[in-house]
Amino acid sequence: MTTTTTVAGTTVDLDDEGFFTDPTQWNEDMAREMAAEEGIELTDRHWTVVRFTRNEYLQKGTGATVRMLGKASGVPVKELYQLFPKAPAKTAARIAGIPKPRGCI
Repeated sequence: MTTTTTVAGTTVDLDDEGFFTDPTQWNEDMAREMAAEEGIELTDRHWTVVRFTRNEYLQKGTGATVRMLGKASGVPVKELYQLFPKAPAKTAARIAGIPKPRGCI
């Protein structure tokens, strides 16, 4: 189910878990607002993960898993959990404006 909502002053389509259904609607102002809703203030390290996650999706059509993020993004898994507590891949994907990665509960 898709709902229409406003993020950073722009109308976007989100699924019932708050993930973008159309990644082309996303911009970095939206990322900042969505991160703030999670209690996260985006630092350069957050942006490294968010941009990597987004690029992975745009190139491969699927979001990165925590394991893949830890290996390929340059940010170790332990740090991913510090940056995005609880569910790093899922939270990073939501903030990056892509659909929920496969395998995320």
